[in-house]
Order: sequence, then structure tokens, then C-alpha cells
Amino acid sequence: MDAPPIQYVQTLDGVNIAYYVMGEGSPATLYYSMPHSHLEVEWQIPELREGFLGAARTGTLIRLDPRGFGLSDREIDDFSLDAMLLDIEALVERIGLRFLGIYANGFAVVPAIAFAARHAEMMTHLILNPPAASGEDLLAFQRVLALQELAPIDYKLATETMQRVVFPDDAPEEMIKTFAAYARASIDADRFLRVAADTRSWEADEDAKAVRVRTLLLHDRAGTDSDIARTRRVASLISRSRVVFMDGPFSGGAIASAFYAPQPPDEQDEEGPGEPSGASPTSGTAIILFADIVDSTALSEQLGDSTFRERSRTLEERVRAQITAHAGTSVERRTLGDGVLATFASASDAIRAALACATVGDDVGLALHLGLHAGDVLRENANVYGQAVSIASRVSGLTAPNEVLVSATVRDIARASADVSFEDRGERELKGVSEPVRLFAVRAG
Repeated sequence: MDAPPIQYVQTLDGVNIAYYVMGEGSPATLYYSMPHSHLEVEWQIPELREGFLGAARTGTLIRLDPRGFGLSDREIDDFSLDAMLLDIEALVERIGLRFLGIYANGFAVVPAIAFAARHAEMMTHLILNPPAASGEDLLAFQRVLALQELAPIDYKLATETMQRVVFPDDAPEEMIKTFAAYARASIDADRFLRVAADTRSWEADEDAKAVRVRTLLLHDRAGTDSDIARTRRVASLISRSRVVFMDGPFSGGAIASAFYAPQPPDEQDEEGPGEPSGASPTSGTAIILFADIVDSTALSEQLGDSTFRERSRTLEERVRAQITAHAGTSVERRTLGDGVLATFASASDAIRAALACATVGDDVGLALHLGLHAGDVLRENANVYGQAVSIASRVSGLTAPNEVLVSATVRDIARASADVSFEDRGERELKGVSEPVRLFAVRAG
């Protein structure tokens, strides 16, 4: 069976990226893989082909060959993390996607984390197989390091040995050789060594901490080089992640499909909105408040899970009460563990609500990060999306405990009506935002 029709898009730095799209409707999922990626060769492998066909029957499946791989431009020297993101960004713009989920495999998990953090306004779900947030995580697989030494000497032997690292000990020899040939078709030995060298510099820990979307971490306990310590590390970085254990490399697709499939309202995960439905969204301008507990992971360890949950539940109830009392609207599908998100029609109401929330944080003994921004948002399924939401979250992350920071946009709207003063904190670079944002600390009275 032939692969779907291949198309091309050019990135901002002039690289031609091969891709195809199958299926239609929600959810839309990008299957993103390295170092195995060749849009034609993989279609001849039954296990992969059936997985892609299954995904396309339940929504939109998108595949791309990253730069240097498969049918994309191969003579590439820049495999930096920022360069890898250009591939996905060009594809998203070409297709015109508003919402996207990513299933990332192999080396691709690190750029997938970075994209999810820097484009939070459009992300619906994230699946990482294996869990890793840096080049150090990826190259901690000791046998992969050893194979880098072997690749320029005997690439066939190196690729076959690599598959024995990935597959269980009882995997059929024919499958080992099939996937080894797939690896060799994906990228040549010299370029693989260049990718592996650049991968060492990949660092997405801070991006992982900023990921707000539901995230599934797939840990293959049948793999011969799996390390639960790496999985625990990534799980501690991504607040909305959950770990699922697989018994072999081909069970991830079915697990992921159940994770990101749309669910009836009474069965939705209370921790998040899931994939937006086909309902028509509405748009408009809003003042956005983002509140998040300071050092929640450390506090959970310090206080104990039960005490922390009890306090955070009390804090969330009181924060939401303050939002309502100041004419705001909470996004009910978010919890304080992920940050409380609320919208307001009035900037002065939003500022008063934020100051009241800071007082609540003091009373409960759990300090809050509180950030405000104003801009256009998209409302769908009782949730809000958009770049303005992402900026509010970034602003929140820059605050001191129980401090309220606002963007210049909010300050300009509110300074004539809010009974507060503003302390200029200067311009700050925010991830995923092209221009610096000037911030102001709010002072009561």
C-alpha cells in the first residue's frame, strides 16, 4: 500500500519539510519521530501502517519528516532545538491548525515539549515515548552512546544493535532487521552522528515546567535500557503528566488513542478540557488572570500529599470565590494544580480580584503567582485559548510569591480606574512571544 500523497512546506530558514495529512476532524495529532522517520518506508511496515490508519479513522493524523530525515531536505547542519521547532511551526501555519496534539517518539520528545510550552494556546494533548526533557535524558541510554562509536564503522550492525535496545529480548529477528533498515533509510550514518552531537545541547527542563496541557508519559518496561528514574524526573517537571507502563513498543498507540480521544462531558478528565469539539468557537477581548501555587511540588513533599491537597482545595475554592465576587469568570475545567484561569471584562475588577487572591494565599499558607494580561481569546467548550492566555501564564511565572504582575496592556487600561499604583519592572522576554513585554508590579492604594 502506498503512502498518502506527500506535500512540502518551507521553513523560515529555508528547509523543505515533507509531510502528509490523513483523516479529518478532531482530534488533530502530529506523529513526530526521530531518528526513525521516512514517510514512504514506514508505510511498508504493517505495525506502523495499521497504527496510522487507525489514528486517521478517529481524527486527523499529520506526519512529517524532520529536517535531515526521510523525504525532507537531508543536507542539514543545524539540528538545534530552536531549528527543530521551525519544522512544526511551518507545518502548523501551512495547514492552518488552531488546535494540535503531538505524539512524540524517540529524540523528538524534547522538541515536542518545547513546542507545547511555547505554543500553549493551541495544544490539546501531548504524548512522550520515552519520557525525556533534555539531550542528557536521551543520551543517558548507555547503549545509544556506544552505538554512536559503531555507526561510522558498520552502520548496518549499529542500527540492528540499536533495535535490540528498543525491542524486548524475545522480539523476532525479522522485526529487528526491518526496523534497522527503516533507521538506515531515515538518515545516513554521518548525519546521524551530527544529530546525536547536537542533541546533547537540547535542554527543555524549563519548557517542561511550563507545559500546561494533559501529558501522557509512556514508559516501556520491556525495553532493555529503560530507566524509571528518567521517567520520574520528567513526570516531576510536567505538572499535568501521568505515567503509563507499556509491555512492548507497539502498545503505545492504543494507549494514546484512549488518552486523547474526545470524551462525553460527564466522563471528561476533571484536570483539563481535553480536545475541543467541533462546536463553533466564539472570540473576543478579555482581561486574563492566571494564578498558580508557588513551588507546589516542593510543598507537596514538605507538607505531605494529603495536607497539601486539603490546603490547595481550600485555596482554590476561595480563589474562585474572589474571582466571582469581582465579576470574573473562572475556567472550570482547570484546577489549581494546573493554575486557575479566569477572564474579566474590566481590568480594574481583574486587578482587585488578583490582590484579593494574594491575601487569600497568605491566609491559607500557600503563596500564589498572579499574572494579568489582556488580549483576544477564543472561547470553546467552557475553555479559553489564544496567545493572550499563554502570555498571562508566562507573566504569572515571573512573579514573586503573592505578587501581582500585569502587562503594559492591562496597566494602560486600568491606571485611570483602578485605585492602585504600578511599579515598572521593565521589558521581559517571554518564551513563545516574538516581542518583549513590559511588566508592572501592582501596589494597593
